[in-house]
Amino acid sequence: MSSMGDLLHTLPALTDAQNAIPELTIDWLVEPAFADIPAWHPAVANTIPLPLRQWRKNIFKTLCSGDFSNFKQIIQSKKYDAVIDAQGLLKSAWITKLVDAHSHGFDRQSAREPLSSIFYNNKYAIDKNQHAILRTRELFANALNYNFPTTNPNYKIDISKLPHLNFKTPDKYLVFLHSTTWSTKQYPIEYWENLLAKAKTDNLTVYLPWGNETEKLRAEKLSETHGIVLPRLSIAELATLLHKSTAVIAVDTGLGHLSAALNTPTISLYGPTNPARVGAIGAQTINLTVDFPCAPCVSKKCLYKNDAETSLKPICYSTLSPEKIWKQLKLITNN
Repeated sequence: MSSMGDLLHTLPALTDAQNAIPELTIDWLVEPAFADIPAWHPAVANTIPLPLRQWRKNIFKTLCSGDFSNFKQIIQSKKYDAVIDAQGLLKSAWITKLVDAHSHGFDRQSAREPLSSIFYNNKYAIDKNQHAILRTRELFANALNYNFPTTNPNYKIDISKLPHLNFKTPDKYLVFLHSTTWSTKQYPIEYWENLLAKAKTDNLTVYLPWGNETEKLRAEKLSETHGIVLPRLSIAELATLLHKSTAVIAVDTGLGHLSAALNTPTISLYGPTNPARVGAIGAQTINLTVDFPCAPCVSKKCLYKNDAETSLKPICYSTLSPEKIWKQLKLITNN
């Protein structure tokens, strides 16, 4: 409902389901900020806005305003054959009880939040060590009773639904997705500057998108070396920018998954997180990982103690040099 990566990880499951059940149509409950993503898939008939983040800020106001009652009326006005919780969290699981349909989800051992399983009528044991895309595809196959296909994931994004940009881009350009939520997932700024210097030497335009003021300041700092700081773009506009780009370099962020899903040549960088479970998957995607004793730590705070070895933060990225990344970029762009 509310994570760009999770939404994108679910699209291949929709493709499987539509291939198995051609007449299938799906309504998708989604945070308004991410509503564009489900709408790109041809199996999705309707996106139903669920502003849960906003509601949780003021529950009393939400109840008194009638917003929640209106939402319940919308989702209970239709008889569904099934409701599937692909996220496996308490906040998504309890919503299934509001829908007039048998609910399907991960069992206690498989769900990201084990208590979520108490809300489902049908529960499935699915290996937590698999990649999230495979887990979701297997969940849909179980819930809708078709054979789990062995094909590569197909996001089936309808490119014709992406908007035009209101600025002109060169024929060849790069996009650097330089920001993410965890500080430990941030590729060091001095390494980004090194990559930007290489792009400048090769006369390559680099776009530096941002999503909040902190990211904007980071983009502006990086642009002092090279690069163009864009105005704030919508998710749909960013999808267009990524789709048209020559290549993308990304940290572990939802937009990196979007670039991979669009089959854009993409290099995704992983330090504390494990790409075997949540890595970007695409026909032209390469995941580069650090080679460090405590990685992947899956921690929002760096726990490494011997800071005297280097001033680089996070230290694990000292094993993933800009030179290595640039070499891979040359390979995937045949340049």
